[in-house]
Amino acid sequence: MDVIYQLNERQISELHQLYQREWWTKDRSLAATKNCVAGSQINIGIVDNNGTLLAYARVLTDYTFKALIFDVIVSPEQRGSGLGSRLITLIKHHPALSRVIHLELYCLPEMFGFYARHGFSDDVGNIKLMRYLTES
Repeated sequence: MDVIYQLNERQISELHQLYQREWWTKDRSLAATKNCVAGSQINIGIVDNNGTLLAYARVLTDYTFKALIFDVIVSPEQRGSGLGSRLITLIKHHPALSRVIHLELYCLPEMFGFYARHGFSDDVGNIKLMRYLTES
């Protein structure tokens, strides 16, 4: 397995296929998938020997205060193999993020244990997620 930091067209299509299998990303179009990959400062993929995408995560950051981790996804066939942990480790040790104060992410309660094993905490004081939904 290899780590890549740029996805080719085929791998973006494979990412889109992975998105179609998950409740939180199933409504994304291929065009939206291409846009989110292109708009992310850091993309990390793990591919097999044929270049097939097995796992992926992306990061939006100001490179100083915050880095927000999105779309940590592992193909269903590879879950439990450590690829999710490898993605998080690659993000935590990415040279471009070495000076970032906070790495943050959203996750469901059932994923708290996974991220806690990597040093993440849900103890963020009284911070509450707020959202404004645009009409796009």
